[in-house]
Amino acid sequence: MSRGVSTEAFREACARFASGVAVATVLAPDGTPHGLTVSSFTAVSIEPPLILVCIDYACGFLAHFRASTHFGVNVLAETQRELSVIFAEKPEARFEGVEWYSSASGVPLLQNCLTNLECRVWSIVEAGDHAVFLAEVVEAESREGQPLLYYNRDYRSLNA
Repeated sequence: MSRGVSTEAFREACARFASGVAVATVLAPDGTPHGLTVSSFTAVSIEPPLILVCIDYACGFLAHFRASTHFGVNVLAETQRELSVIFAEKPEARFEGVEWYSSASGVPLLQNCLTNLECRVWSIVEAGDHAVFLAEVVEAESREGQPLLYYNRDYRSLNA
């Protein structure tokens, strides 16, 4: 019987996977916008257009994502590192001073991102210490630019 990989070894292995940086956003029932930097975001299917986002059970905003039928995914440009830090570390009022707009369904979306996706929740899967949100993309807007990347516990760019 295998004991499995240690937490440290697994974190180290995952740190070797380069990824883009995204911020998931949602509107709380009281109309307050919330968001967090997510490390687990990926496309799942082209037909229908599905994505997934994983949110840790310890996240204070998880209940807002569970209560909403829609949420946003904002793929950050290399010039938006500060947004990633704000949505990862600031304890409250993460939207304070941040430029954003509302989608047709009221989802808060961040200005000037490489991509803004408006997503309708398809299903939620409970997996380990995260809730996995599968969602259908109902609107997508993209711009030219270079992505903000994250690799080996630090921000990177394609030109670095």
